[in-house]
Amino acid sequence: MNKFLNNQPARILLKNGLSDLGVACDNHQEDQLLSYLDMLIRWNKAYNLTAIQDPMEMIRLHVLDSISISHFLNGQRFIDIGTGAGLPGIPLSIINPDKHFTLLDSNGKKTRFLFQVKIELGLKNVKEVNSRVERFLPDEKYHGVLSRAFSSLSDMLEKCSHLVLDNGCFFAMKGRLEPDELGDIPSEYQATEKYPIEVPGVVGRRHLVKVEYIGAGKKTVG
Repeated sequence: MNKFLNNQPARILLKNGLSDLGVACDNHQEDQLLSYLDMLIRWNKAYNLTAIQDPMEMIRLHVLDSISISHFLNGQRFIDIGTGAGLPGIPLSIINPDKHFTLLDSNGKKTRFLFQVKIELGLKNVKEVNSRVERFLPDEKYHGVLSRAFSSLSDMLEKCSHLVLDNGCFFAMKGRLEPDELGDIPSEYQATEKYPIEVPGVVGRRHLVKVEYIGAGKKTVG
């Protein structure tokens, strides 16, 4: 039984957070997000999916944090690299049923959890993949590569360049953004936008860095 569907404090926190983010969400989508939270809590006991134990903190630090980048996603096909428990991919797939999300992780336990989430929540726009990113060769490339797991932008670009369309983008969710990290981006890429993100109820800086392919030797300083 999903006890979070009737957990009014959790639903109110979620509803208010989505409103603060300016994200439209119907009752069915709210139910899906709360059901995902319930599954995450239950499976976490055996699968060690997240270090966060408090359900309200999961809403803030996992669900709302993931959804905070929804407005910036242009295109239809996205891949979430090192998705772990499905973050940010699962919350984004619920909020954006018209977009497709591939969730990639090298940990088989985590992708088994994602498969079960997909089935139980009826997420037809989600595909889970158990693979290392360097070895994954998609049938179609993606409009966007998402991650909040890579340690550096340069590492993300090096390992994921084969996944994105020529006019696609990389979206890196970061906490602290070090100036040196932007300077280490390969010359054929440009960090075109750096968006500060405010997540309701979360203290601390968050950023979304958008990186585009610009061609060799065209990088500008800025």
